[in-house]
Amino acid sequence: MNSKLKAIMTGSKDLKLNSILLTYFLLFFCYNGFGQSNETLFQEFDQKIESLLQDYKAVGISVAIVQNNEVIYSKGFGYRDLDNKLPVNENTAFHIGSMTKAFTGALLGVLESDNQLSLEDKPALYVPNFQFYNEKMDNLVTIGDLLSHRSGIGNHGSSIILFPEYDKLKTVQRLKYLKPEGEIKNSYIYSNIGYTLAGTILEQVTQQSWDKNVKEKLFEPLQMNSSYTTEEEMMESENYSKGYALYEDEVISVPYENYYSYAPAGAIKSSVKDLSNWMLAWLNNGVFNGNQAIPEQYVRDATRLQNMKDDLYEKDAYLWGEGFGWRLRAWNGIYRVRHGGNTMGFTSLMDIYPFEEIGVVVLTNQKSSLLPYAISDYISRKLMDLPEFDFPLKVDEVYHSKTEDVPLNKDKMPINPLKEFVGNYRAKGYGKIQVLIEKDKLFAVFPTYRFQLAHVNYNYFYLKGTEDFVGEFNPEFTVEFVTDTQGEISTLRMYSQKEPIDFLKLENE
Repeated sequence: MNSKLKAIMTGSKDLKLNSILLTYFLLFFCYNGFGQSNETLFQEFDQKIESLLQDYKAVGISVAIVQNNEVIYSKGFGYRDLDNKLPVNENTAFHIGSMTKAFTGALLGVLESDNQLSLEDKPALYVPNFQFYNEKMDNLVTIGDLLSHRSGIGNHGSSIILFPEYDKLKTVQRLKYLKPEGEIKNSYIYSNIGYTLAGTILEQVTQQSWDKNVKEKLFEPLQMNSSYTTEEEMMESENYSKGYALYEDEVISVPYENYYSYAPAGAIKSSVKDLSNWMLAWLNNGVFNGNQAIPEQYVRDATRLQNMKDDLYEKDAYLWGEGFGWRLRAWNGIYRVRHGGNTMGFTSLMDIYPFEEIGVVVLTNQKSSLLPYAISDYISRKLMDLPEFDFPLKVDEVYHSKTEDVPLNKDKMPINPLKEFVGNYRAKGYGKIQVLIEKDKLFAVFPTYRFQLAHVNYNYFYLKGTEDFVGEFNPEFTVEFVTDTQGEISTLRMYSQKEPIDFLKLENE
């Protein structure tokens, strides 16, 4: 080989070697730069979350972020048990409340994919002895309407909370007595009883409980090993959070909410680690670890507008409506899929941005709090290089019973003697209220609650929590006692729904 050719070949080898070294150097530099950048960003997240935790007087919080098909951040802050100073971590189970609805919807999507039902089907096709309040609803309302809150059924919380029933079938069979609160197929009214009906359909089709369906069809394929449908199962795990609330600006411990028959609307307890898998599936057309955990077509349908909300558009937030178990909005010009949850002692939020391949989940053991929203907003803006927003600091204090009795209004005394108010009153679709008198005070006894009938004026009272009422909700609804043409009390009228509920006095009970 001549010297010139040898030099060229040697130079060629050196050039190739230099090129390889340069490539490795650039990759190393970029990797370390990216890693340092992420580390700095995550430190900012830590500091902000710690700061907000203090500002909101919250006890504990857990946060996870997924991006580009991987979990990039998963962490706990504060305590799951304040008295014993037990810390929160990524596996701590929190009550997620209404975030449960997306799971119930997905289960029906699985059944549709297996040709066991259609979301266009009518509920009566699957639920025995079932009918709505009127024939129009029977003919028009579909399963999809239940999942998008466009059925017109309405909330009817007075029925499922004040007169709870463990049997889902018995609960939904009340609907033939419950007047719709909105226009069928052309209204948005959030409905827990609508999701109770959806869960009942699931049970009737599969002949298995809602709980078993959730575990076998979703928790197991998504490897959600720290997720539960009952309080008892959760407490066996040991790594679970207690619930807290603010009362008179102080942190107090509160009991868990009992979901009775409306578990499909809000009973799941889960961790941010598990919910990261849930987000990854939704961001990947229902696929998790190579398996189709949620039907692809259902993912598309559930994250498409099914029901528009009648809200005013804002400059940075518009196209506000419902999918199936999700709330959809154009936020800062970005497509956002969201659902939160608020239950006794807990507030939760999940935000998914499909086109950005980002998901954020925030769980806290503080009731009625904007804390998860503030954290998710901060993180989302950081990840998408949006201007920071000064999120309002807001926590609604829990209702707490005042121990003192409310005396009669001496200037506007009841029209009838107190003993004439005593008796049993009943309304179809609800149940029985017993009114009794103790020490010249009237009390209303519901199946699971007892309230004082605090006097307002004449035959008007309101329900006041007694000492044993733990504050799941504010019960101070107005109650009117209506007299017949003879001047005798015939009806207890309770103003707890869109329209008042008439409980007729029973003569033979």
